[in-house]
Amino acid sequence: MIQLFHVYKSFGGTPALRDVSFRVRKGEFVFVTGPSGAGKTTLLRIMFGAEKASSGHILINGINLGRIRRKQIALLRRRIGFVFQDFKLLNNKTIFQNVALALEVTGANPSYVRKKTRQALRSLGLIKKEEAYPLQLSGGEQQRVAIARAIVKNPLILLADEPTGNLDPDLTREIMVLFRTIHMKGTTVVVATHNRELLKGTAIRKIYLEKGRVIKED
Repeated sequence: MIQLFHVYKSFGGTPALRDVSFRVRKGEFVFVTGPSGAGKTTLLRIMFGAEKASSGHILINGINLGRIRRKQIALLRRRIGFVFQDFKLLNNKTIFQNVALALEVTGANPSYVRKKTRQALRSLGLIKKEEAYPLQLSGGEQQRVAIARAIVKNPLILLADEPTGNLDPDLTREIMVLFRTIHMKGTTVVVATHNRELLKGTAIRKIYLEKGRVIKED
């Protein structure tokens, strides 16, 4: 589903990723972990097509991101959900509008947009908040909205960048249960985190980054 071969990425001469190679199988759940500045966010953005690798190859569902046009990357990204660390919700739009936007930009039929948006909100316990605005919600609720926006497209792949970084331990557990539920429905899930507590007592595969390099997997 996701394959990286000798991927390098630099910003202004400063290396962010160095010779990164690994594979994520279809339907797998993987943690990418390491300290702040290890390259986790850059790695996810490259997998999403938001950044281009300086060298190396990235294959997503068999498609080489380095060999397709920008328009084709945009189409591929419709099958990838991305949960940002800072949520990136639009504060001047309701919760319903924030989630629906992910479908509206694809040109989907309005009735389909309404149906799928309400399904996503209902699955995350947000249907009663659909007319609220982001700043009226708690941090945990805002994170659930961000997840709803990411899954409303029924993505093949869900990428999450430090999705629990701003949450307390109880909300962190709640969000991780949501990710596991999404994974059990067949979605390939990759979660980047520096929170070692999330990694304890779990058999989920872990890829460790340090200074832009994969230093081990388990």
